[in-house]
Amino acid sequence: MTATTVLTARALLLDMDGTLVNSDTVVERCWRRWADRHGLDGDEVMKVVHGRQGFASMAVLLPHRPMEQNHADNARMLAEETADMDGVVAVPGAAAFLASLDGLPHALVTSADVGLSSARMAAAGLELPDVRVTAESVGASKPDPEGFLKGAAELGVAPEDCVVFEDSGAGISAGRAAGMRVVGVGPRAGFHRPDALVRDLTQIRVERVGDGPLRLHVS
Repeated sequence: MTATTVLTARALLLDMDGTLVNSDTVVERCWRRWADRHGLDGDEVMKVVHGRQGFASMAVLLPHRPMEQNHADNARMLAEETADMDGVVAVPGAAAFLASLDGLPHALVTSADVGLSSARMAAAGLELPDVRVTAESVGASKPDPEGFLKGAAELGVAPEDCVVFEDSGAGISAGRAAGMRVVGVGPRAGFHRPDALVRDLTQIRVERVGDGPLRLHVS
């Protein structure tokens, strides 16, 4: 983007993987191994898995498999991912962006569970927001809006006053379904027509004047 777009909001809801943390290398390793075990094409699997909880991705990829098997397989996948932090790094600008939100209403809304989100944020050298909605907090995975709606409720902010930061199609769909505006982060987001799009978080500046709304400068 060459011009600056200014969005106003009362709270920000932040995805983790692909938005704050670049975990693509480990996600690729783990899910391609899973694809091989199940005789699936790895490239096709990778088109599905970003943004969703593992069991939800498995339900799309193996639609006739009982859901209890997906949940059991997902537990193994989470353990595998949590043990593998090789290549996990912060998205450019993420540390400064999070620091700029200190004292401002914001929450992490991630499809990862507590263990995986804590491990990846630590591996990337990022502080966890005080308010966090993780896989354990919801009954439905993105693209269902439950996680974002719960994040807004925990912050005491109406959904229409929230801006979501997301990288995946499932996450962007979830934010829209929650009635929120979406800033897309990174190349994946560009395919899903977010309200604004940035290469990374160096293109975001957040300010607040007094008790007024947050102003997001997207350049």
